[in-house]
Amino acid sequence: MAKITGGFRRGLPALALLPLLWLGEALAEPSNKWRIEISGGAHSNGAIVLRVAPVGGVPTDIEILIPRIAGENEVAELIRDGLYARLGEGYRVESDDGEDVLVKRRRETPYFDLILVSNSVEGVSMRLQHE
Repeated sequence: MAKITGGFRRGLPALALLPLLWLGEALAEPSNKWRIEISGGAHSNGAIVLRVAPVGGVPTDIEILIPRIAGENEVAELIRDGLYARLGEGYRVESDDGEDVLVKRRRETPYFDLILVSNSVEGVSMRLQHE
């Protein structure tokens, strides 16, 4: 039997990482409030897809289209408006410091996870953290 030291054999890394991807969602920490920090302006047209997954509920994927010329604050506004339009009365969505978006649960809405599913917008990076 071959001994593997110091890394993966060819072809193995992708398969070896799959359980880690599933583990990441399993280890998510639901919260009552999330902050989305936006960095950079859009250098390309693209889409940002966020998943809102309430504890015990059905996850909702929300796609926000971003135009190439959108600056950091405009990207945050588009995300804020897109989340507000899809999430409804159970959540409060607002801007903070121009480039941040806060998503908070209301009343009886369960704690939830907020997950970045994809970001195809060149120049824009995001950090999601619960508060």
